[in-house]
Amino acid sequence: VQLQASGGGLVQAGGSLRLSCVASGRTVSSYVMGWFRQAPGKEREFVAAINQSGGSLQYADSVKGRFTISRDNAKNTVYLQMNSLKSEDTALYYCAADRSYTRNYSWYSYWGQGTQVTVSS
Repeated sequence: VQLQASGGGLVQAGGSLRLSCVASGRTVSSYVMGWFRQAPGKEREFVAAINQSGGSLQYADSVKGRFTISRDNAKNTVYLQMNSLKSEDTALYYCAADRSYTRNYSWYSYWGQGTQVTVSS
């Protein structure tokens, strides 16, 4: 499956962005979808994940209550709505897919190219 992430950009602290991840090659409804991020000099970290049906969600504590993951299987697309952005949210954001429902990035088999989110304070 090929993943294409988009929607990043430059935003002021307190602002919002919505990231999208479009899948092609295979139907995304068969896969758990996750969002991860990596800031310069830091390890890749889990942000959010959603199971195949969309009925189960996971969030990192650092984004809980501010970010929302969702999916539209008819459009083969997963979203990450990011509100109340902080400077520490600045990172390259990746979407990923796998059949395992996990926060561990090493388990994910398919990755998008990343989209940059920069939050200015």
